[in-house]
Amino acid sequence: MRIARFTTGDDPEYGVVGGPDGDEIVAAVVGDPLYAGVELTGAQVPLADARLLAPVIPRSKVVCIGRNYAAHVEELGHDVPAEPLVFLKPNTSVVGPFDPIVYPAQSSNVHFEGELGVVIGRICRDVPGAKWKDVVYGYTVGNDVTARDLQESDGQWARAKGFDSFCPLGPWIETDFDPSDVAVATELNGELKQKGSTSLMLFDIPTVISYITSFMTLLPGDVILTGTPAGVGPMRPGDQVSVTVEGIGTLTNTVVSRG
Repeated sequence: MRIARFTTGDDPEYGVVGGPDGDEIVAAVVGDPLYAGVELTGAQVPLADARLLAPVIPRSKVVCIGRNYAAHVEELGHDVPAEPLVFLKPNTSVVGPFDPIVYPAQSSNVHFEGELGVVIGRICRDVPGAKWKDVVYGYTVGNDVTARDLQESDGQWARAKGFDSFCPLGPWIETDFDPSDVAVATELNGELKQKGSTSLMLFDIPTVISYITSFMTLLPGDVILTGTPAGVGPMRPGDQVSVTVEGIGTLTNTVVSRG
């Protein structure tokens, strides 16, 4: 099931996306399905007439796993981590499909990083690896936008990863999905830049969830970005970047200068 957050010009609402490719509809649901479940209101709108928003606005945080693909570690010249490398992006960095990625004046080297996102469905702490599915609501597509020069100069990643608009999410949440071996690809202006499989993660999703919750409580709507394959690179104002996760969909955004 594909859960979208959308607007037709009024207040944002949630809906279930269905129908044949190219002729999809969004069936509105009551409230937030993370809390209220899926109850259809009976209202429907063509997907083409709706504006998709970030499918979830994390209640507290986006938790990210760095250097989780060996080829990406190699291309940046780092050592393979012995355990998951965790950092945070603020929820204020989240934007949705087709929202602009704003290029900050403080950087001259902003990179795309296409990733699979995991949406948490319940309050959880100390989750055993065997119970990881119990806390997952679904999956989405993410772009861990990074000011690479600031990441290197600052010595920590809060600023480089945390600018407003540096966490595009979308186009929806897929709840019926096996994340163990799916392709993650990124195109810049239509040219393929990244292509990898989640099967190549150094730390798989059960391990990541167990590790994170060993020291941090996760809340409904929190998002885990699971790392990026090799092929990251710079983008400039005017560029269009599209991240596709096989079985979920494509997230597209355009880079703009800060006015």
